Amino acid sequence: MSEKLNLLSFKGNIRILHTTWIAFFISFAVWFNHAPLMVVIRQVFHLSDQEVGVLLILNVALTIPARILVGMLVDRHGPRLMFSGILILSGGLCFVFAAAQNFQQLALARFLLGFVGAGFVVGIRMIGEWFPARQTGAAQGIYGGWGNFGSAASAMLLPALALWIGGDNGWRYAIASTGLIAIVYGIYYFFAVSNTPKGSTYFKPKKMGAMEVTSRGDFALYLLMSAPIYGALALLTWKLSPANMKWFSASATYAIYVAIGALYSYQAFHIYLVNKDIFTKPVPEMFRYPFRQVAILDLAYLVTFGSELALVSMLPLFYVDTFGLSAVHAGLVAGAYPVMNLIARPGGGILSDRIGRKRSLVILFTGMALSFGLLGQVEQTWAVPLVVAVTLLCGLFAKAGSGAVFAMVPLIQRRMTGQIAGMAGAYGNVGGLVFLTVLSFVAPQVFFLVIAGSAGLVLLLMVLLLVEPRGKTAEVLEDGTVQLIEVS
Repeated sequence: MSEKLNLLSFKGNIRILHTTWIAFFISFAVWFNHAPLMVVIRQVFHLSDQEVGVLLILNVALTIPARILVGMLVDRHGPRLMFSGILILSGGLCFVFAAAQNFQQLALARFLLGFVGAGFVVGIRMIGEWFPARQTGAAQGIYGGWGNFGSAASAMLLPALALWIGGDNGWRYAIASTGLIAIVYGIYYFFAVSNTPKGSTYFKPKKMGAMEVTSRGDFALYLLMSAPIYGALALLTWKLSPANMKWFSASATYAIYVAIGALYSYQAFHIYLVNKDIFTKPVPEMFRYPFRQVAILDLAYLVTFGSELALVSMLPLFYVDTFGLSAVHAGLVAGAYPVMNLIARPGGGILSDRIGRKRSLVILFTGMALSFGLLGQVEQTWAVPLVVAVTLLCGLFAKAGSGAVFAMVPLIQRRMTGQIAGMAGAYGNVGGLVFLTVLSFVAPQVFFLVIAGSAGLVLLLMVLLLVEPRGKTAEVLEDGTVQLIEVS
């Protein structure tokens, strides 16, 4: 097979790549279809700033646990069924949101629509099945980078569509149009793809409910790394509590805290059930893998994608407040940051394929730490073009870093790719929430330095502890024979 991807062929695995990134593109367009129309929605429903903030938070609240759950389900049922189902169900929820008559209906529909953000995880498993290790970085980078552009497409197209339709309900038809596209494409996707190339085996986890680990130390690390995901849900609850937005009552807030603690306990119990055998008998050497690979990639994506979510949210206001730009000018300048996904994320994947997984991550996180450190020195006296250039440099390293992270994710354990991708993806959303919470307490310059310091800490962990997948991993066929899979 050629080392280069012929993106114009539309056959074989290239066709799967195109149909899958388009599915991801549509899912992101659906996920963020409300954001560019929020001004109109606020006017129609007479929403307060607090209610607008609640809608924005609810849109990401369900995504964190959904990525974990969808990761498990895709490993069990396959990406063909899962991506089709996510698109069709989210399309129906778009109609519910578009037909809402009050804030409560808007909030419920927006909360439920947060699960569509888990579609990203499904495509990671699909691409991992169809591309060999030497091409997986480039393919995953194209999938993630081009698919991510769906949110930008919503921002550019939906206001114009609502204006063209006109009338008081133009925004409703614009939102509903994304739902219709999602449903139609979901049906098409189901009939257009297969989970694996012909003759290949789709490996499934031996047990459901949690990832399999291969040592007692990894069991403890898995429990530790699961906690921040539930901590992020507690942080979201706090933001909606009487201490912040006052959307929940005090009693409801405490009840949710208890429920989150119970969910973590339930997950910890399942982690034990899936892995209890490691306490009585050792795992054969050929089936072992270091869970610290997963942990470090989780933290890496927390920094790369988390910083992207945070900067997309804060950059327009940063340019307005710091340099006095108009809202329109600031929006245009800030819009260049997410657009870089089209080239930077595939670039990170290609770099990973060519020079190695660990080496590319070390280079990109070094650049990220230095560039965000430089951005933290910005003052009002700086020329705006220079600030924009430094910001884009930060985006280049961060988005390429995301591409490099998911160039490595599918190579750890094939049968658990969905779960590993789900956990890393959830950490990306946790990062966005944490960084935006930090921003609410500090100046933007300190916020940039926090991201730089986080990148530096993850870089240190990579240098000291990250083990690059090499050689072959082993999976067991249904007849009990072992199949070896090339990962380098």
